[in-house]
Amino acid sequence: MAAVIAGLPSGDRGGAAARVPDAGARSEPAWVRYGVIGVGTAFFVVFLLLPLLAVFAEAFRKGAAAYFAAFANSDTMGAIGLTLVAAAIAVPLNTLFGVVAAWTLAKFEFRGKNILLTLIDLPFSVSPVVAGLIYVLVFGAQGWLGPWLIDHGIRIIFAVPGIVLATVFVTFPFVVRELVPLMQAQGCEEEEAARVLGASGWQMFRRVTLPNVKWGLLYGVTLCNARAMGEFGAVSVVSGHIRGQTNTIPLQVEILYNDYNMVAAFALASLLAFLALITLVAKNWIEARAAAEDLKRNQS
Repeated sequence: MAAVIAGLPSGDRGGAAARVPDAGARSEPAWVRYGVIGVGTAFFVVFLLLPLLAVFAEAFRKGAAAYFAAFANSDTMGAIGLTLVAAAIAVPLNTLFGVVAAWTLAKFEFRGKNILLTLIDLPFSVSPVVAGLIYVLVFGAQGWLGPWLIDHGIRIIFAVPGIVLATVFVTFPFVVRELVPLMQAQGCEEEEAARVLGASGWQMFRRVTLPNVKWGLLYGVTLCNARAMGEFGAVSVVSGHIRGQTNTIPLQVEILYNDYNMVAAFALASLLAFLALITLVAKNWIEARAAAEDLKRNQS
């Protein structure tokens, strides 16, 4: 078949190649293909779909009135508010850090570059519980800076600042890790052309670099926000579990579950599940828009 295609005129080779059957896709027996599809589907249903449905089923087990009544609790509303505050602080900080770090790592060569990349990946390799314990060791009452902070009336551990710090730590790789490969793949040619035409550094970034990475940036911010609102381990260590003050949504779910308040626990958990679904929809939309923009750029 390759010889036949090679013998065709150049204008007909692409169409002939497109009509060649995919031998790899047709070489396996039908029962193997359908078996693999069945196993994958069963895995999805058992481990992903059923737990998600169970969360919403338990949340509405006593009706919609009981579901919405679960959110009227002052401690629950405080947990929701604290989660929003932590995400509202951590996500912009990590976005700013991610853009600056990605710009530095993708556009410049310097000593220690690989070390910086390794440090950025540290939250992916360190357990969130260990990260929380590190903050307790540094800022706790018996920690390195604890006595000085107490003398100056500053509370970090078992207070909102500690929760924000823990959230920033576990979420800061998301944006930079989305942007670095994208910026490296795009190269520096467009920025160099803008520099030759007299653009300043800020103009070059705002008009050339940022438009090229906007979908990757939005994708990283979406993942960062989802992790910030769903973080449990690190926040659990530094929060102190003070009801109505230092509990975020995941911690409040644990408290309600331990109190055997199942409807309220699953109602609050459904809020996180709904956030996960929104994140999934946003992820697919961003990927579709990015693919469409790439196709349009290639065609032009």
